[in-house]
Amino acid sequence: MALPLQGKVILVTGGAKRVGAAICRRLHAAGADLMVHYRSSAAEARALEAELIAQRPDSVALAQGDLLKVPVLSGLVKDTVKGFGRLDALVNNASSFYPTAVGEITEKAWDDLMGTNLKAPLFLAQAAARELRKTHGCIVNIVDIHAEVPMKNYLVYNAAKGGLLALTRSLARELGPEVRVNGIAPGTILWPENDTWQDEVARQRIINQTALKRIGEPDDIAMAVEFLIAAAPYVTGQVIAVDGGRSVNL
Repeated sequence: MALPLQGKVILVTGGAKRVGAAICRRLHAAGADLMVHYRSSAAEARALEAELIAQRPDSVALAQGDLLKVPVLSGLVKDTVKGFGRLDALVNNASSFYPTAVGEITEKAWDDLMGTNLKAPLFLAQAAARELRKTHGCIVNIVDIHAEVPMKNYLVYNAAKGGLLALTRSLARELGPEVRVNGIAPGTILWPENDTWQDEVARQRIINQTALKRIGEPDDIAMAVEFLIAAAPYVTGQVIAVDGGRSVNL
């Protein structure tokens, strides 16, 4: 029986680890060939590539690049098409995340947070639009529930994800009818790698805000991405919250 994404080619940004790697594993298991972008996680990217190629030869390629540099973005699309012959979906997953309280915001933080969370998805979508129109493909943006319910002390991140939410809906209008554009808004899936969220009381407070009283798993996001790519042909311009019901309690 044919897999739902067999013969499809998907570019995933920030795909080497954490949620990005879960997305790559699930899309690959569904039959897709992948271009996996990473910036600095070279070891994780190579390990993921080896893991997936062992399951299906010649099905994964890696692309390193700084998404803050616009020429890199068009290069990612060109390399994907050159390597696999087509492009069926773009998953804008890469993201910077850290606090920027008022009074402490720097131009560097603005450029980084806006760049990875909003600028890069826009210019990648623009670079990919022609190829996606050919295949009647789609774009999935990883947004955040805090695009609509801001998180204290994360002003620039909130603003960037709010922009990505608006960009998702705008691109759906601009690129239709050939290309669908949707988003996923995760809640708490993995605790951040920095020390900001190490306090167990703070963690439990967040868990208690969810209707399901637990944090999610990376594969919860991956399943939603697969659904939007493989099984939602009449869905576009939508952002689906995958947050255990947290957003209804905030």
